[in-house]
Amino acid sequence: MTMDEDRRELKDCDILIRDGVIAEIGSGLSTVGETVLAQDCVVTPGLVNTHHHLYQTLTRSVPEAQNALLFGWLKELYPIWSRFTPEHIFISAQIGLAELALSGCTLSSDHLYLYPNGSRLEDTIEAAATVGLRFHPTRGAMSIGESNGGLPPDSLVENEKGIIKDFIRVIDAFNDPSAGSMCRVGVAPCSPFSVSRELMRDTAILARDKGVMMHTHLAENDEDIAYSLQNFGCRPGQYAHDLGWIGPDVWHAHCVKLDATEIALFAETGTGVSHCPCSNCRLGSGIAPIRAMQDAGVAVSLGVDGSASNDAGNLIAEARQAMLLQRVVNGADAMSVREALELATRGGANVLGRPDCGRISIGSRADIAIWDVSGIESAGSWDKSALLLSGPTTVRDLFVEGRQVVRDGQITTFNLGEAIALQSTLARQLCDGN
Repeated sequence: MTMDEDRRELKDCDILIRDGVIAEIGSGLSTVGETVLAQDCVVTPGLVNTHHHLYQTLTRSVPEAQNALLFGWLKELYPIWSRFTPEHIFISAQIGLAELALSGCTLSSDHLYLYPNGSRLEDTIEAAATVGLRFHPTRGAMSIGESNGGLPPDSLVENEKGIIKDFIRVIDAFNDPSAGSMCRVGVAPCSPFSVSRELMRDTAILARDKGVMMHTHLAENDEDIAYSLQNFGCRPGQYAHDLGWIGPDVWHAHCVKLDATEIALFAETGTGVSHCPCSNCRLGSGIAPIRAMQDAGVAVSLGVDGSASNDAGNLIAEARQAMLLQRVVNGADAMSVREALELATRGGANVLGRPDCGRISIGSRADIAIWDVSGIESAGSWDKSALLLSGPTTVRDLFVEGRQVVRDGQITTFNLGEAIALQSTLARQLCDGN
């Protein structure tokens, strides 16, 4: 399944990788390098995850937060997150990215918006390097604490001048705009209810001066809409428009409650959306109007969101959930398997400004997922490309920039067992209040 310009689906076909790029596609290709056989498999572009909070893989299934809506859920978790150290941030990112890799993901963004006890964005960047995934971290921020009417405790918010200064530091140090880049950095104030109007505006000015992308949460649930109307006197889409947060260099997470006017605005301006169906279900936020967005021409992608609100980081499962939710609302023909897979591949790459990813075509980066459809999940299937209907939820093999990150269902780049053991120890300590 190429997801190329013509959305071709090819059989009995070879893919030749050279220097991290897809060099040839055709039958009977030869190479002096390694040959990986993909018989009885479906091959897709690597999946692209456009919204995550990797630090949250240490706080899955927290009892007090299991049945809460967004704002209450945050209130329960902020005190736990305030105890994180750089070690917590690193190991949580490493585990979260490995989980994504096993679900077919080759490119992931991340939204890290809290930095307790000396934590820094590079804790996640270093973790991504050990896993081998292509990474688009965003330097998030919160500046309005409880004492000023915000949601987060004052201990987790930052001074806005310091935030801007660190935006500049991480962009200059880690953003690589070159072709085939393994790391591009974005800027991402957490949400309209955790930063000031001035920081949102200044972030947009800085991002465009530096040529980097911008990301935030928007219109996530009814509480979000009510907050915007009460505090800003307008809906979230208008707020984003007024502060320069629209355009092809912007993507917003969730957008569950966008109305028709806001959808038209996003379509007209090329503003991207990261749809997070599992998290939206878990928090009772609602079902995003993805069918309406697609029909209007909005650039839509998929995100797993943080594991404290999703409990998992499986991107192929997210694509299935996206398809099913649109069918629940709009009928069984509302979204096809192939359309959902396009959101998870080409769509995600486009939203992140990476047209060199998310498709299998000559000249594209060699980010490739191989799915074994000879097992029980696909037994009896008449359409082996219908991965979301009857297919595996983990890859057999995964290549990023031509390098094999997953082989025979196992991470090849670092010792995952040791990392899981450390993750479990840290989670137990947090649970015990240490």
